[in-house]
Amino acid sequence: MVNHVLTLLRETRAATAIEYGLIAALIAVAAIAAMQGLGNNLKKTFNNVASNMKST
Repeated sequence: MVNHVLTLLRETRAATAIEYGLIAALIAVAAIAAMQGLGNNLKKTFNNVASNMKST
C-alpha cells in the first residue's frame, strides 16, 4: 500500500492533467467574461435598431 501511494506521489502525468484543466478553466472564465460584455453591447445595439425601426 505504501509503495502504491509513493508511486502516485511520483507520478507527474496527473499533475500535468490538473494543470491543463486549470488552464482550460481560466480560459473558459475569461471567455465567458468577454462574451458577457460583448453580449451587453450587442443587446444595446439590437434594442437601438428595434426602437428606430418602430419609430419610422
